[in-house]
Amino acid sequence: MRRLDQGAPLRAAIKAAGLDIPHLAARTKEVDPTGKGLSPAYVGFIAGNGKTAREDCSDRAAELIAKALDQEVTALFETVFLTIVESTSTSRTKTAVPVKSAVASPLPEQLMDQRELSRFLRKSMSWIDARIKEAQEDGHLWPGLIYVGRSRRFNARAVLDGMSKQRISA
Repeated sequence: MRRLDQGAPLRAAIKAAGLDIPHLAARTKEVDPTGKGLSPAYVGFIAGNGKTAREDCSDRAAELIAKALDQEVTALFETVFLTIVESTSTSRTKTAVPVKSAVASPLPEQLMDQRELSRFLRKSMSWIDARIKEAQEDGHLWPGLIYVGRSRRFNARAVLDGMSKQRISA
């Protein structure tokens, strides 16, 4: 989830509830069915407006914060669809590109090896191998897979596009 308006509605709701970050974190533990809640540091990252503030958070965190503030999730956060961050380098600017526009760019700027792709997708390398094998058994190439000599390279945009199409058809 992504906080709305750089967290302004969230901070206003916290202020209106008469809470601060540590008390809001404690309240998330009260409303969490598992009893874990969120740490004060994580709540601070989500609600803050300084250098360390985060625009994105997990669905669970957004739901717990909204429930602790007795607000609707949609009043404080918006749903984020798949995006690709092309650069994580601090020397270059970051650009988030929606997957839908990936079709407009026929050649990827950077190909990933399997280890980089597994980190990017937060999946194991064996999971990727299994998907490639399934695609081969079905008689087609896994989306985004490019053989360079004997090594595999991946176009992350095409992989994500293929995965989203599979989710839609399933």
